[in-house]
Amino acid sequence: MARPHLTLAALALGIMALASQGYAADVRVGIIGLDTSHGVEFPQRLNDPASTNYVPGARVVAALPSFSADLPMSKDRVEGFTATVRDKYGVRIVSTVDELTAAVDAIMILSLDGRPHLKQVQSVLKAGKPVFLDKPVAASLKDAVAIFEQAEAAKVPIFSASAVRWYPGVVEVAAAQIAGVSGAISYGPAPKQPEHPSLFFYGIHPTEALFTVLGHGCASVSAVSSDLATVVTARWNDGRLGTLYAMHTWPADYKVTLFGKDKIIEQKTGGDYTPLVREIVKFFQTLTPPVSAAQTLEIYAFMEAADESLRKGGRPVKLSEVLEKAQCPKKWLPAAP
Repeated sequence: MARPHLTLAALALGIMALASQGYAADVRVGIIGLDTSHGVEFPQRLNDPASTNYVPGARVVAALPSFSADLPMSKDRVEGFTATVRDKYGVRIVSTVDELTAAVDAIMILSLDGRPHLKQVQSVLKAGKPVFLDKPVAASLKDAVAIFEQAEAAKVPIFSASAVRWYPGVVEVAAAQIAGVSGAISYGPAPKQPEHPSLFFYGIHPTEALFTVLGHGCASVSAVSSDLATVVTARWNDGRLGTLYAMHTWPADYKVTLFGKDKIIEQKTGGDYTPLVREIVKFFQTLTPPVSAAQTLEIYAFMEAADESLRKGGRPVKLSEVLEKAQCPKKWLPAAP
């Protein structure tokens, strides 16, 4: 079996050779997990040139329809989503990971449930092919750290991100040039899923919007919660403040607002999955993750620290503390103030 770094090098050289001839072959993509709407939405954008949301450069060719038997929103939808991607988008349904990895150049793990993600990543690392890991990265911060550690050890490029990161309205706020930024507020739906930390499952979306606008350097958080919402207040190393208002109801709107000395910038528009799919295709072509392990782990540490703060009656919790407890390598710990 080829070593992972040789497989990646061959893939990169192949893409470069095709590009030098003025065209690029579609990256053959395989999916693990057809128990979420993403399992249909992503192939629709990649496999249907007639779609207004079509994204060229990759095509889903095979899928392994895994699901979680103890999670109704997973097991109750997998059959219908599997039929759609097979019959409408021409995706071959396979029964083993080996069969999947042998047929593709890159892998998307789209399983709704974060609990099996570590094992699913482990099952594909030996193939040496780039992986997009859908949210939530895992059902614990410790598993999230292990995923990035093991992918790095195997020399397999991997990334995970919320689609909200590339919503045009969020990107516009993040790119705004305003003086004296003091902080930001992000809100959105975050219904709880008992098998996951309270914000991991859907709270990742407004949390990632907050980090997209404020960037790195979150030092500590404190949180309060009720049956209807969790409010997290965070301090960045440079003194900026970030607030997450996570509503435990569904549906609800997403919005992020940036506060400057003399100006306030509010998100004006939403978005969909298309910009994220473009980033995934670019990642598969270049093997360069658009979001680093350190960035992603800081976001998940924020959410884990919020739960720890709630367990401690709202006292501030440092992100470095929860990351160290999760055995995060020092190179991925947030920089000290």
